Amino acid sequence: MHPGHAQKIIYLDVCALCRPFDNPSSLRIRMECDAVLLIEDHVRQGVYRTFVSPMHVTELNATADLIEQQDVLMFLRAYGENVRGNLAEIRTRAEELFCNGLGAADAAHVAFAESENAIFITCDDRLEKKCQKTKVRIPCMNPLRFCEQENLR
Repeated sequence: MHPGHAQKIIYLDVCALCRPFDNPSSLRIRMECDAVLLIEDHVRQGVYRTFVSPMHVTELNATADLIEQQDVLMFLRAYGENVRGNLAEIRTRAEELFCNGLGAADAAHVAFAESENAIFITCDDRLEKKCQKTKVRIPCMNPLRFCEQENLR
């Protein structure tokens, strides 16, 4: 990171964080996997800050694959900062997003990301489209587009 430049803040949802564990039989999954690993590497280098919310922990605790669960939780514990936003305001925003068509977990993730003014990164196409339709207050994109936009190598 260059002195004097503020770190960009990102929020990876669980489907993005778990992409490296998905079956790499399709080109899209392999490319998204590489993109997520590249983003995580840049987080480790301090280029980006990322946040962890109670929603991450709840979803990951329900993950059947214990190796996947522990690996992702270790990354979040090591590099994720706890969301600092007002939980009552985040809950209200999540309820608003839920009423506008996002699923409960997705609405919570987006509300947490908005509370930190983070770029929201997901591999879920439907969620990305809903975020654009709902006019969320932050950029929402898949990991490939984020890597392309940031010119990550």
